[in-house]
Amino acid sequence: MRLIFLGPPGAGKGTQAGDYAEENSVPHISTGDILRRAIALATPTGVEAKGYVDRGDLVPFEVILRLVRDRLDEPDAAGGWILDGFPRNLEQAAAFADLLNEMGATIDRVVYFEVAEEAVVERLGGRRTCRNCGAVSHVVFAPTKTEGVCDVCGGELYQRSDDEEDQIRNRMKVYSDETSPLVGHYKEQGLLLTIDAAAPVATVSESLRAALKA
Repeated sequence: MRLIFLGPPGAGKGTQAGDYAEENSVPHISTGDILRRAIALATPTGVEAKGYVDRGDLVPFEVILRLVRDRLDEPDAAGGWILDGFPRNLEQAAAFADLLNEMGATIDRVVYFEVAEEAVVERLGGRRTCRNCGAVSHVVFAPTKTEGVCDVCGGELYQRSDDEEDQIRNRMKVYSDETSPLVGHYKEQGLLLTIDAAAPVATVSESLRAALKA
């Protein structure tokens, strides 16, 4: 089982990837996680990546691609994997296809979590984070007992800057410009499965499992 999960910010693909990966005993892989892990473990590629991070530079894609290959070469990925939000554009998709070809591997399915921009704005814009313990709530979907007060520790809740509406819409524009063409790309290859990510989490989970089983 080798899967790619695609979708805009706030589509819930990370949650679904984590749950499905755990159920099937395969790693849930995101580039952010493997970058932090490689740096923490001081792997050769991790040390190289840390140099860019320490200088405040973006880690070049060729370094990220090596990190991905290193992760896919680990024993727990032998039976499959779920890539969360990677590749991010058509150029990366082509490079990743070449990498898989070198490794003698293929993509089984690409799952696209489809959700409208306004639903994303509502989901992300309603999130509130505790300044004290970091617990996350939602003004509509998971409100705290007392407005502005964390249920866990009683700390003050605030809206992170990247959850503000203008930031969310900017992220959606970047996604639309760079990542959404991947949907057509993988559809042409007959790999795409589309899931209605606007539905409740449990419904999305059921749809995902039914689609992959079929």
